[in-house]
Amino acid sequence: MFNRQALIGLIGANIMKSLAPALHIDAFAAAGITGHYHLMDVDQLPGRTLKGLLNAVKTAGFLGVNITFPFKQEVMPLLDELSTEARQTGAVNTVAISREGRTTGHNTDRGGFRLNFEDGLGRAAAAGKTAVLVGAGGAGSAVAFALMDLGLRELIVFDKDSARASALAADVCTHFGVGRCRVSERLNDEIAAADGVANATPIGMAGFPGNPVPVEALRPDHWVADVIYTPIETELIHAAAAQGARVLTGGGMCVHQGVDAFRLFTGISPDVARMHRTFNDALATRDAVP
Repeated sequence: MFNRQALIGLIGANIMKSLAPALHIDAFAAAGITGHYHLMDVDQLPGRTLKGLLNAVKTAGFLGVNITFPFKQEVMPLLDELSTEARQTGAVNTVAISREGRTTGHNTDRGGFRLNFEDGLGRAAAAGKTAVLVGAGGAGSAVAFALMDLGLRELIVFDKDSARASALAADVCTHFGVGRCRVSERLNDEIAAADGVANATPIGMAGFPGNPVPVEALRPDHWVADVIYTPIETELIHAAAAQGARVLTGGGMCVHQGVDAFRLFTGISPDVARMHRTFNDALATRDAVP
């Protein structure tokens, strides 16, 4: 497999407050591995490209890297192989690198969102119901497929890029059946009539302030989910909770996808409960700093 020293990391933008290093370093310690998790933030590394960073980690002998905004779709043609889930969702957030340097793209966001939803809201909140998804990029694709995995009856997709929304809706219908997914035409009305809404845009993340969901459309009997955990309570989550809606932050998704990613990197399945505790401790430490 590998010796008891290991390198993994994260490639993306605006990632310096990521909790992924804390999760993976603790998982390394639990497995008796000396490991390092390296953040490669393109906002802090001017002139570096995704292709260049990927080549660098292959040369350096990394076991793999996580991929986040804005590269989850851009990375796909740069890889040697894609898992079935990555191919279906059209997005990659985890790249495993073999000893020979061969790269395989996976999507652990899909399972991460699904498991977080089951933990926090329950499968019954989605099964047979209707939901609106805001954001049709790499994260949005994973959330869309995860919601359909949970038995959602109909998904309505909104994105400022209407072509991207249409492409995702078509992909979902291809895999789950004609008529199961469509593009939003009247966002406020569709949210008001739906059972729940999920945000898969970066809006609400530190550095991307705001709320992409019209607050006036939210009801107390809605569920509202966000993929963001920086901050753990986004403007959307705060507004939805104030309306009395059931809310789901992105924290659990981070943990569950991290568990799966660590297994793909190392062949070792980390303890989920321990990783949840590590996340909560790291979150408290991070958010205590002004």
